[in-house]
Amino acid sequence: MQKTGAKIAPRKGTKTLIIGKKKHVAENRVRRPAPGERKALRKRIVLSNVNALSVPDMQDIDGENMFDRTLEGKVLGLSNDLVDRLRAAEAFKSSQGWGLFSRPGTLMRRETLDMGNMIADMSVGDGTAKSVRKVLIGERGSGKSILLLQAMSMAMLKGWTVINLPEVQDITLGHTPYQPLPGSSPTQYIQPAYLSRLLRQIFMANPHLANIELSQSPGHWNIPIPIPSNISLTRLASLGASDPDVAHPIFTLLVSEILAPGRPPVFFGLDGLAHAMQPGTGYTAPNMKPIHPHDLMILNWYLSFMSGKDSLPNGGIVMAATSQSNAPQIPSLEVALSQLEGDRTTLAGQRVAKRERIPLMRYDERVLNALMHQNGNISVQRLAGLSKEEARGLMEYWARSGMVRERVSEGFVGEKWALSGGGVIGELERAVVGMRP
Repeated sequence: MQKTGAKIAPRKGTKTLIIGKKKHVAENRVRRPAPGERKALRKRIVLSNVNALSVPDMQDIDGENMFDRTLEGKVLGLSNDLVDRLRAAEAFKSSQGWGLFSRPGTLMRRETLDMGNMIADMSVGDGTAKSVRKVLIGERGSGKSILLLQAMSMAMLKGWTVINLPEVQDITLGHTPYQPLPGSSPTQYIQPAYLSRLLRQIFMANPHLANIELSQSPGHWNIPIPIPSNISLTRLASLGASDPDVAHPIFTLLVSEILAPGRPPVFFGLDGLAHAMQPGTGYTAPNMKPIHPHDLMILNWYLSFMSGKDSLPNGGIVMAATSQSNAPQIPSLEVALSQLEGDRTTLAGQRVAKRERIPLMRYDERVLNALMHQNGNISVQRLAGLSKEEARGLMEYWARSGMVRERVSEGFVGEKWALSGGGVIGELERAVVGMRP
């Protein structure tokens, strides 16, 4: 018998309406990252570590000792002024382990001293403008980006003007505004926001531009803003850095002033060459086809100097580095670099012949012409591992910085040198510093 007032369970298969308070849903109180915050954190450059031991007697690199052969295998420090200029040029990378030590330092390997000797010879004002075009290749972790940074450092120490394209992928990825360049044939595309950022990088990395005044009439360059005739090059670059709409004409005028007769030599650097040799980019043309990287104005400008189509009146270096950790496979680039390098011999004594074209494979003639132009005279430098003496000097610096607890003996150096594939600097750091107890 059913009790009075008791609730009757609903019959199976029928719908019921439950009226009551909704369950409280806990709010997510975690702050979401602001736009660009994750990218800034990912690309943050840390150049010092207060917990690392300082090396008090570490000598700084300067214009006099950058080619001293007695310093081979030694680690030299970077002065604060040089660090600020290199940071402005975006020469440092987050994957290079700068934050493990009390201050930035760099190893003077044999290739570094050769580079310093070449820059010192080119800096002597003997009336001849010498130009060098070089591509750095090598396996992953061999120190290509570091050698590019060292070359920029030595060029800055000698008073050169340095313009660096730190990561080509940022140019070709397709995440910056772009527009056709009026009057260009074939059509070139400019990236005003990127050019504005590049102009800021130029005047911050080259403080000597503040002492150089404009020598040409700005009225011939169709710049839509008034520019004084006696303006300094630093002030000129800052105008383009603050207004992307005028960045392109100001960049063109600034480069013509930098290359004017009587100016200091120049250093044009680029990292991630393979991204500039792809068959297409993330940008599309009006016909909905991908834009070729060489049709982007900034890359076309750089490759015109790398190929030798445009000369360097005051001399200088045009240097590019390849990347093995983040690079597309470009057969045209591989064939061109192999042809420029020629036959070579590996560390094991095996002879590797240069690559020839495969008859049935399609190659990008624009890539081949950019690197194998008749006026280019591009040299290819392959970076291998460190010698045992250089590896020992680097490990002794790590030990003095508190990163190595073992005694740096001959056996320890030989073991780590062999484990790192013959002194490949990236693998050596991983084997010694990354695997410390």
